[in-house]
Amino acid sequence: MRMELPIGNLMSGTPVALPLIVVHGKKEGPVVWLSAAIHGDEICGVEIIRQVLDAINSPSMAGTVIAAPVVNVHGFNTNDRYLPDRRDLNRSFPGSQRGSLASRIAYLFTKEIVKRSDLGIDLHTGSDLRTNLPQIRCDIDHGPTLELANVFGAPIVIDARLRDGSLRQAAVEEGKTMLLFEGGEASRFDPAAIAVGTAGVLRTLNHVGVTDVEVPQGQRSLFSRSTSWSRASNSGIVHLDARLGELVSAKQQLATIYDPFGKSLGKIKSKYDGIVIGHSQAPLVNRGDAISHVARIMTDAPKPGWGIPGSVDTEEA
Repeated sequence: MRMELPIGNLMSGTPVALPLIVVHGKKEGPVVWLSAAIHGDEICGVEIIRQVLDAINSPSMAGTVIAAPVVNVHGFNTNDRYLPDRRDLNRSFPGSQRGSLASRIAYLFTKEIVKRSDLGIDLHTGSDLRTNLPQIRCDIDHGPTLELANVFGAPIVIDARLRDGSLRQAAVEEGKTMLLFEGGEASRFDPAAIAVGTAGVLRTLNHVGVTDVEVPQGQRSLFSRSTSWSRASNSGIVHLDARLGELVSAKQQLATIYDPFGKSLGKIKSKYDGIVIGHSQAPLVNRGDAISHVARIMTDAPKPGWGIPGSVDTEEA
C-alpha cells in the first residue's frame, strides 16, 4: 500500500508529502520501519529500500514493514543534506507541531511511524565528499540491539553514543530498538554498500519473524568502541595510501599531502591499530581537514552491559 503523509506546501503552493510504502503480512507480527534520506543527498538507502521491498512477499509475511525511502523530501529534490532553512532533520527529533519545518517533519515521523513500530533501521551514507565502510552504529551494551547488529552482518559494528535530536535518540526514548546503517557516500550509488545494506535488512527482517527470504549468511562483524579521524597537517593535494576497510597499524601511513608541483608536504598516520572505516573523497584539503577515519577493534566479543558508552568522534549521520 502506497500512501503519503502531508508535510505542507512549497512557496509555489505545490503540496509536499512524505511518501510511505506499507506492506502488511497475513499473520500477526512485529512492525518494522525502514527509513532513508533523512539527509536528502544520502541516496544509497533509497535504493536499499527499493531492493528490500522487491524481495519481500506480503502473503508470506508476518507483521508489517513501514518503508519511508525519502524522509527529507525537500533535500532529496535539491540534492541537499539539509532542509531549506539549513536545519539538520536528524538533529530535530522528536520534533514539535509548531516548530521549524525540520521540527514539524520530525514530529510527524515520530508520531506516525516510530510510535507505531517495534523496531527500525535507519539508512545513511557518509556526508558530502566522504565515504564510509558499510557499518552499523548502535548501543552494543543493549542486549536486543546487539543481537540485531550481529544478525545484520555488516563488516563492523561501532558503539556510538546517542546524539541530541537524532532519530535514534527519539526512538530509544520511545522504547524502540533501532540500528543505524552507514555505507557509501552522498549523491552516489555505491553498489557494494547497497548490497551489504540490502542483505543486512533482509537478514534482520528474517530474524524477527517478519519475512522468510533467502539471503546469504552475513559475515562475522568486527566491533569497536572508539574511532578517530586523522587530519591534514598541511594544505595541499592528498593521496590516500590506505584503502577503505584496510587493517592498519599504529603510525602506519594513511595518506600523503603534496603541493601542486609534486613536493611532499606531510604524511598522515594512524593513531592506533584498527580498520579504515571512512575517508575523504576530496583531493584538495586545508590544514586540519579530516582525511581518514580509523576504528580501534575490540579484542573480545561484546556482551550487553560491558564497557563504557561509545566514543565515536565524528558526526553520526
